[in-house]
Amino acid sequence: MTPGFIEERFPLSVAFGASGGPQWRTEVVTLASGAEMRNARRAGSWRRYDAGTGVASLADLQTVTAFFERVRGRLTGFRFRDPFDHASPASGNAVAAGDCLLGEGDGTRTQFLLAKTYGTGALVHVRRIAKPVAGTVRVAVDGAELTEGDDFTCDMASGTVVLSVAPVPGAAVTSGFRFDVPVRFDTDALDLSLTHFEAGRAPTIPLVEIDPLPEGGA
Repeated sequence: MTPGFIEERFPLSVAFGASGGPQWRTEVVTLASGAEMRNARRAGSWRRYDAGTGVASLADLQTVTAFFERVRGRLTGFRFRDPFDHASPASGNAVAAGDCLLGEGDGTRTQFLLAKTYGTGALVHVRRIAKPVAGTVRVAVDGAELTEGDDFTCDMASGTVVLSVAPVPGAAVTSGFRFDVPVRFDTDALDLSLTHFEAGRAPTIPLVEIDPLPEGGA
């Protein structure tokens, strides 16, 4: 039986040259007056990439082809390092335990889900992070950083943080981390040709973000 998701990362050398990013689904209706009515069709964004722009050599192409064969096209999901957004802090800054708010203590709760916050105020967007990178997760309670293993654990397959002691009511639980995006190939056929390199063209290798939860049917 083939697993629905493997905790392996798409080849980094190719991922760093990929193109793509987040997208939303918005329904726009133009009224007779010229005014618009806009409705969000999804609660959150999701991401699409073209890894073909990261292919720089025949060796890269062979590496991607081997990975494609192993995951059986669209069948199996895997980790992907977004070259533009793969850490809790702004680009160039070091990961810090206070980067993102995960929630507040209530005296009994010990589990918190990793999340990254974009913006502030009414337009703030909280993005669920389910594929953190091992060894990069830092956690703090009311500004006091905790020790991984002693004070907290983090499930790298789901992004669930479990504290050894429940924070007191109102205590802010924050975290910093690096992360991958859960994706799959968005095709069951790779259209490859050696002329891609002779003509300076990149093959199209589409990837799409999928449900990050292990039980989500990747």
